Amino acid sequence: MDKEKGNKKKPLKLSSSGRLQIRKNLGPAGDKPRNSGSKKTIQIVFKNKNNQQKSSSTAQSNFRGSSSLRTPRTSVNSPPQPNFSSSNKSRNFENKNKKNVDKKTQQKKSTLRPLEDDFSKSDAKKILEQEEQEFDKFPSLAKIKRAREKEKLKSVNDEDESKISREISIPDFITVQDLANRMAEKTADVVKVLMKMGVMANATQSLESDTAQLVAEELGHKVTVVKDDDILNDIKDFEDHEDSLLRRAPVVTIMGHVDHGKTSLLDAFRESNVVSGEAGGITQHIGAYQINNNNKKITFIDTPGHAAFSNMRARGSKTTDIIILVVAADDGIKPQTVESIAHAKSAQVPIIVAINKIDLPAADPDKVRNELLTHEVIVEKLSGEVLDIEVSATKGTNLDKLQEAIHLQADLLNLKANPDRKARGSVIESKLEKGRGSVATVLVQKGTLKVSDIFVSGSEWGKVKALIDDKGKNIKQAEPSVPVEVLGFDSNPLAGDDFIVVENEGIARKIAEFRSSKLQIQKNTVAKSNVEEMFAQINKGEASTLPVVIKTDVQGSAEAIENSIIKLSTDEVKVNVIYKGVGAITESDVTLAGSGKGFIIGFNVRALPHARDIAKRDGVDIKYYSIIYELIDDVKNLLSGLLKPDISENITGNVEIREVFNISKIGNIAGCMVKDGHISRKSQIRILRDNIVIHKGQISSLKRFKEEVSEVKSGFECGVMLENYSDIKVGDIIETFEEVSTSRKL
Repeated sequence: MDKEKGNKKKPLKLSSSGRLQIRKNLGPAGDKPRNSGSKKTIQIVFKNKNNQQKSSSTAQSNFRGSSSLRTPRTSVNSPPQPNFSSSNKSRNFENKNKKNVDKKTQQKKSTLRPLEDDFSKSDAKKILEQEEQEFDKFPSLAKIKRAREKEKLKSVNDEDESKISREISIPDFITVQDLANRMAEKTADVVKVLMKMGVMANATQSLESDTAQLVAEELGHKVTVVKDDDILNDIKDFEDHEDSLLRRAPVVTIMGHVDHGKTSLLDAFRESNVVSGEAGGITQHIGAYQINNNNKKITFIDTPGHAAFSNMRARGSKTTDIIILVVAADDGIKPQTVESIAHAKSAQVPIIVAINKIDLPAADPDKVRNELLTHEVIVEKLSGEVLDIEVSATKGTNLDKLQEAIHLQADLLNLKANPDRKARGSVIESKLEKGRGSVATVLVQKGTLKVSDIFVSGSEWGKVKALIDDKGKNIKQAEPSVPVEVLGFDSNPLAGDDFIVVENEGIARKIAEFRSSKLQIQKNTVAKSNVEEMFAQINKGEASTLPVVIKTDVQGSAEAIENSIIKLSTDEVKVNVIYKGVGAITESDVTLAGSGKGFIIGFNVRALPHARDIAKRDGVDIKYYSIIYELIDDVKNLLSGLLKPDISENITGNVEIREVFNISKIGNIAGCMVKDGHISRKSQIRILRDNIVIHKGQISSLKRFKEEVSEVKSGFECGVMLENYSDIKVGDIIETFEEVSTSRKL
């Protein structure tokens, strides 16, 4: 058994240097030695059962560069190692095993033949493969890196193979960002495709449907172009069947000139005191209320009378059934009265004239009726069809007659609506309230609005969280002609937007996104035009701008202020509204105003403490207002300051040149006589020759005899030297003048 163990072959092992040497000898292909002319041998070290080393080698050479492949030295106590060189191989074996030679010994001896006979190239390859397998257990960093790159490349290829081809719908216009979202692609990839097509675009830029389709197809997606009408089919209105219609309360809008008693009249109906809550005694935003007298309901909408709120009055006329035109008996027809008449006629809404303040001594109702004739409003007392009632809001005079006139007009109109359908209405006003978020006042026009309804309003959508009536009570539903506050908006809708209940969130989101993209496209187009125009004018020195950030308590006021101050712009000075919004003035508002080098208008709002600190630090002005006409006056004054002053000339003297003295190193000096006015050292001058201006400049020296003087009056002689000009002749006239700057106002 021991002999069998001793005779059992063990695996061959090589050191690293040995492997390298084998590779050098075998060559890259492993079939031919690199140096075919010289034979090199390989020395393999074995161990027998007595732990003694044996080696095999060829006669010509061994690997001297590798210590592990050399014949090891024999220790003192160990027997000497045999030398297997070709010259003495037979002699050594004979001397050592002379007496104990047998067949097994001869067989064992034959296993240690030279490499040319037994250790072939295939054996060397096997050794290398075996060693490399063991080496792979501890790979190098380079090998790890190569493996990772290979895996990464494989994953990318797998991703490309598994890329999903989507069917997407594209409207007529779509932004790059929206297109990327619909395809589930990176925005950068979409931009790259556009660049290859020769189109330079960013994420917010809009694309036409044809371009967007090419991009989507390039990225492997299928496209369906959807028209605007197709998207809005889900909110398309329909006519209700006659049998489903029920009588509804009339919606009445109170309109007229500022301070003619509109809100006071409404207070008299509601028996409340709304006026005391309005700054400056004027209505700053639309209010909606409902009264119930003897089970007869009337919905009132109170609109501002100031000129700045023209758009708000226009919205009021579009959502109403009847317009009450309030005219003060002592004041007569005013500009906003005329404007209200125009809004009523354009909306084709019947008018009831309420001649207010008849209790005042200066009241003259007949004068009001006659003035209305000039605007084609003919009242009943003048054989017309327009109802007119003389009232006094403060005394409560004839209020019952006014209500009767409203109900009579409503009967003639036969106002009906279907309450058993999804609600549709209009946003009267919106605001941001602490603790409640965005709140919108909605007038329900059709159907019944309920809590938990999914709605879309303009570019906003949401779910009705709560309904609050005009008295501040929570209600579960609102029927047609009922004004109600709606909670559930993520952000403030625009006043005048429609309010439509839809089936589910998917439809609401789709319509809101579509409208938002259309609005963004419109804004980008307008903004680009305005910016380009503004910069062109600034570069030419033709216009100055006044950047403004507007923050208000309600959306309608922000819109009204923006429209009012923009109207103040001229070709020379312009108002640039950087941003307008609802709510308190925040840090971002201050930062925005600071970057635009503008100021902030706060209307019925205040700045947050930290925003005030930043504004003080950065030098950003915050101006607070509660009355709109004061705001407009201040903006007008600021714009006036940007106007270039009027420059006029004031001729101060007329001087005749009678002698010309040429002094070396100095130049020509004019000996003059002041004929009219005076000549001053600081005066600007013109040289007239035969009544033709040949020079305009300054005086460098003015002398009387040999003394330098500041001024010479009429009838006296003087010496004048001009600045950088010497072409003067006897008989020339020096005309002195000064420029007068006069400030301008809008």
